[in-house]
Amino acid sequence: MFRTKLEKNKSPVDRCADFLRNSFGTVWFLVINAIVFAVWIIINSGFIPNLPVFDPYPYGLLTTAVSLEAIFLSVIVLISQNRASQIDDLREEIDLQINIKAEHEVTRIINMLDEIHDHLGLPIEDDKELKRMKEKTNINTIQNEVMRENRK
Repeated sequence: MFRTKLEKNKSPVDRCADFLRNSFGTVWFLVINAIVFAVWIIINSGFIPNLPVFDPYPYGLLTTAVSLEAIFLSVIVLISQNRASQIDDLREEIDLQINIKAEHEVTRIINMLDEIHDHLGLPIEDDKELKRMKEKTNINTIQNEVMRENRK
């Protein structure tokens, strides 16, 4: 469901980049490239009579074409990686919000269980850990601690 919504919101450039990445990231693309390069080199080596050599050794035109292909492939991969990174960031933010909500809910449940425990008149055994668990988690304190640890 989450992925479907993201797919619907893709821009035409993102759709094109994903299509190209999926097309170029195959064994068939590699095979086609190898065949084209081999045919190019064979034709331009002069082994086939009656075929004019249009890019003699050291194959400057082929080198330029391969360099341009590499540049375009790199850019396509970078576009796709940026999109994947944005999706990962969004998922991470959603996970964080769910975890914060779950932490608040668990704290509330622990407090309710302690209240039930007290209401039933069971022996009071509030140890340090239970007292700590009943406290609301301060997200800012945790964030500051993590930031401090990352600076080291």
